[in-house]
Amino acid sequence: MPLQKLSALIDAICNLVICNDSSLRSQPIIFNPDFFVEKLRHEKPEVFTELVVSNITRLIDLPGAELAQLMGEEDPKLPGANSTASGFFRSLMSLKRKEKGVVFGSPLTEEGIAQVSQLIEYLHKNLRAEGLFRVPGNSIRQQMLKDALNSGTDIDLDSGEFHSNDVATLLKMFLGELPEPLLTHKHFHAHLKIADLTLFDEKGNKTSTPDKERQIEALQLLFLILPAPNRSLLKLLLDLLYQTAKKQDKNKMSAHNLALMFAPHILWPRNVTANDLQENITKLNNGVTFMIKHSQKLFKAPAYIRECARLHYLGSRAHTSKDDLDLLTSPGSKELQPLKSQKRSRLDSCHQEETQQRTEAALRELFRHVHNMPDSAKKKKLIRQFNKHPSALTPGSEAATPPAPRRTRSRSFSGLIKRKVLGTPVIVERKSRDTTPEPKRASKENIHLLQKCGSPAHTSQAKLKSLEGRKEDSCRRMRAHLLSKDSSSL
Repeated sequence: MPLQKLSALIDAICNLVICNDSSLRSQPIIFNPDFFVEKLRHEKPEVFTELVVSNITRLIDLPGAELAQLMGEEDPKLPGANSTASGFFRSLMSLKRKEKGVVFGSPLTEEGIAQVSQLIEYLHKNLRAEGLFRVPGNSIRQQMLKDALNSGTDIDLDSGEFHSNDVATLLKMFLGELPEPLLTHKHFHAHLKIADLTLFDEKGNKTSTPDKERQIEALQLLFLILPAPNRSLLKLLLDLLYQTAKKQDKNKMSAHNLALMFAPHILWPRNVTANDLQENITKLNNGVTFMIKHSQKLFKAPAYIRECARLHYLGSRAHTSKDDLDLLTSPGSKELQPLKSQKRSRLDSCHQEETQQRTEAALRELFRHVHNMPDSAKKKKLIRQFNKHPSALTPGSEAATPPAPRRTRSRSFSGLIKRKVLGTPVIVERKSRDTTPEPKRASKENIHLLQKCGSPAHTSQAKLKSLEGRKEDSCRRMRAHLLSKDSSSL
């Protein structure tokens, strides 16, 4: 029974999820990139539809009536609906759809998809049959298979009782007997507009070259607002047709040939004939051909839709919409909001402290490196920068190494005498109380002068007086030496 198979599949999935096998638990978890898109679709369908449709109207021009039909606000106005000529073909199709079964002729359901998926799975194994979907199968075997699917009996398609052409024809029959096409009546006008999307030349004029990127983007958006059963079956069907076209060297069925077979079943409105669609048949066939060729790209949500859906739930400082505010003010989020804010504040403070510690350690290391540098003009410049900004550049309140003092300019005794004699003013830099000269660069005369002055209150005049006194003492010593020399000679 199909239901038994479905339950077995569910049990297998559950066993995999709750399995205690360490080898399975170690496998990486694959995150669905469309997770938030699907979440928004199921939890807030109105918000989701408005988001998608607003981007569809950015790509294709939908007048008010067609937009209302796409949104489901008005009944779709389809070609041939106002025609008084019924025709034998239209009447025959109407009579066929009155005979509804559990699967065939009924609205699309998950149970119907589960039954039909057996046909699709079997055809994937038999894609090399020449004329697949074009060559009709045996009508008696098809009726037997149809009755089995409607009754829900278990079918073994691999037994060899049925041919691949029987299964392929029955799949087309199932799609043709749906109450509305797989792509729905509401989307009919949108597909016509997508087929008209072409590139523009340098002057801004439309060309005859299709704009494939915009067509893919528009189909991605349009498939997002399909009913869930329609979208699921469409994905299975287009994947089957894509794989069939890849083996056209064996089955002689190209993507265009397959589109001619399936366009009336998945895209044409119900109860219409080829005459009703005379102007649009080429567009519709080309549109289905395009879907088959690019089927592997059409069921992924565009990146901006993913981002909007993600921001709708996670929020962002840069992007905050009304829906984000609604989520933040929900009852569940009100309870979690204080905890989140406290946790965020703790993390921010810890991060700031850690950053501050790293910065101070780096500054200490830099200061120590500069202090140990050999004496040079570069070292002087760096130390001056440290002294100018002690609070910003000196790490911590208590520096590991005291700031290097500014060095006093070395002046020899003879140089001071020359400046005094020549009348050049002597500039002596005042020193703060907490600074001391470095003995490496200072001369003996400067050290003696600084020791004699004692405090910065002494002026340069006092130093000059002491220098004059030293000069007089040296003169007296020289005179006494000369006199003693003369007396010894006498």
